Amino acid sequence: MAISRLDSDERRQAIVDAAVPLFARKGFAGTTTRELAEGAGISEALLFRHFPSKQLLYREILQQLGCQGDPALEQLATLPTSTATLVGMVRFMVRRCVPGSDIDRTELDPRLRLVLHSCLEDGDFVRELFEAVFARVVPYFAASLEAAVKAGDVVALPGKASAGNLFWFGHHIAAMIAIAALPGRSSIPYQGEPEALVEEASRFILRGIGMNDAAIATHSACNSVEREFKTAAD
Repeated sequence: MAISRLDSDERRQAIVDAAVPLFARKGFAGTTTRELAEGAGISEALLFRHFPSKQLLYREILQQLGCQGDPALEQLATLPTSTATLVGMVRFMVRRCVPGSDIDRTELDPRLRLVLHSCLEDGDFVRELFEAVFARVVPYFAASLEAAVKAGDVVALPGKASAGNLFWFGHHIAAMIAIAALPGRSSIPYQGEPEALVEEASRFILRGIGMNDAAIATHSACNSVEREFKTAAD
């Protein structure tokens, strides 16, 4: 029985692995169950035995590509709320999105393609994905932002700016850098090497949330939090 269950789990994972590039290339609506079955090397009948509908297969992909089990997020939960953590979060987020940096983009590209297709279709995938990101990441971002304000490293923005909005504004900048690189090389003529782009984009985001230059410089140089995120991700 144990072997049979293992075989079933492996088959389900093989279907998911085959489905991700198909959904990423053609979108949910544009991918047929026949194509999904052919991609996994099985019959449609066997596909439906494991996933009775495309929606269930899509949801399984969401769970696997979402925040669950992300080692960088598990590392985040162990860190103190501080200016250093805030800077490390932003820099790691940017570094993960810059092509040519020292972070593997293997899983990022299909995820971005799924996000773009979802935005052009019903938005369900991207909505659930970002809700998961919000629940797991934003509380740490908000707590570290508050700690940075108390430390005098960040000037609280007027109008009671939402920490969640500030996170998403920074996320949009990093994500757009990554999206522009989906064709294989960046569609945007950024100047400078990847590391310089990481530095410039990170500084732009950090200054945008109200951090002063002295704090950015202090916590950007050899940021131990960023290194811990990268080690966890590797």
